[in-house]
Amino acid sequence: MEELIMSDVVAVTNRHLCVRDYFEQIEVVASSGVNKIIVREKDLAPQEYKELFVRVRDICSVHKVKAIPHYFWREAAQCGSGAIHLPLDVLGECYDKQEFRQCRFDTIGTSVHSAEQALEACRFGASYVTAGHVFATDCKKGLTPRGLDFLKNICSICVPKGVQVYAIGGISPDNYRSALDAGASAVCMMSHMMRL
Repeated sequence: MEELIMSDVVAVTNRHLCVRDYFEQIEVVASSGVNKIIVREKDLAPQEYKELFVRVRDICSVHKVKAIPHYFWREAAQCGSGAIHLPLDVLGECYDKQEFRQCRFDTIGTSVHSAEQALEACRFGASYVTAGHVFATDCKKGLTPRGLDFLKNICSICVPKGVQVYAIGGISPDNYRSALDAGASAVCMMSHMMRL
């Protein structure tokens, strides 16, 4: 197994997978050298999410790791975040809203699962896309992974437009290098990061 280079990794949180207290786990992940942390606790109520995000952001800032809020864009703006990750349909709904544009997010991420969605993400001003699921994963049990050819195709659409591609889904220390070799600028890991 090749050694995992943490600067190639975007951690994705899931407090239900943590092996220790959530904020202790965030400390471990943030201090590991990861590139960014997408705070994906989307099952929380907006105010709960905001409170959790502020704590995660503060931990991340100590380690100079960018914390990216997920889904709750109003709360992200209230926290002064310059970043947001939204499902593609939500990004599409928000894209032309004055309220959303006033947030002036400098980093906008979204998830894509097809070439058509990648084109939409570019049109909606995404800074990066998470493309997947690339490999088999427990999060998508029973669904066939899209594979490296899918990832290469997404990269061929997004990268020339200046949109970074992060591979997601079943990424592990054993296979992450193949995703980078396919053109991804980083890989997203959830399970591995929540069990460090």
